[in-house]
Amino acid sequence: MADVIIIGTGPAGISAALYTVRAKLDTIIIGRDGGALSKAEKIENYYGFENAVSGEQLLSQGISQAKRLGAEIITDEVIGMGFDGAYIVKTKSKNYKAKIVIMATGSPRKKPAIKNLADFEGKGVSYCATCDAFFYRDKNVAVLGSGDYALSEALELAPIAKQVTILTDGENFMQDMPESHRNINIIQTKISEINGENVLEEILFDDGSKFYVNGLFIAVGVAGSADLAKKIGAQTDGTKIIVDEKMATNISGLFAAGDCTGGMLQIAKAVYEGAKAGTEVVKYHRSLPNLK
Repeated sequence: MADVIIIGTGPAGISAALYTVRAKLDTIIIGRDGGALSKAEKIENYYGFENAVSGEQLLSQGISQAKRLGAEIITDEVIGMGFDGAYIVKTKSKNYKAKIVIMATGSPRKKPAIKNLADFEGKGVSYCATCDAFFYRDKNVAVLGSGDYALSEALELAPIAKQVTILTDGENFMQDMPESHRNINIIQTKISEINGENVLEEILFDDGSKFYVNGLFIAVGVAGSADLAKKIGAQTDGTKIIVDEKMATNISGLFAAGDCTGGMLQIAKAVYEGAKAGTEVVKYHRSLPNLK
């Protein structure tokens, strides 16, 4: 079991790791890619670079620095989290355990462009199967998404719901479906809108067909920090994780830094919050009873 798992290989996550590793904490950093920063062609507003630097170059140098100091970097997609006395971070290929977790996966830049979606949030539309599956026992639900995160949410709902349908909104679903889950099916038709009286009742497709459901779980793309934080009861506000001045959430041992905490979506802010989270994690780790 590691001392710290950091989810995210961007500036916030790497900055945090520089402090935890130098304090001799066993640190694992898990990330799927460089997120929005990796797509930045030129960055001219970050301290210390006389000439413009690409986002890819900045990411690469940060990761190399963390590796040199002793951090373990794992390239994988995190699809879930749990807690059994220690934190369990679930990826596509393996589960990892740690005493402390720092969420630093950034912030989603867009939501599904489906008519009326926002109107039914909390009225049949949910963003967390772990949180809300209980309310749909023996009912028909759908999961919106086409990747591993959508499959993970569907598998979590399957033992509770009567029927689970994965809606890919016109995308191809490439994941392998476990044969043991007979109550999961897939519809790959493009969605036009969702409707209902006071709560969600139906999904309308571009071809004119309708699909009746009691609940719709959003799992588009990969799981963001807020999606994962909700699974273990952390307080969130939309896509933002609520933290205090120590970058700590309301859950003991869970910290967050970078874009996922809201505010300016800037590298400088992410690096500062990562550094703050890293130093506070070191203090927290030293205070744990089993270390005295």
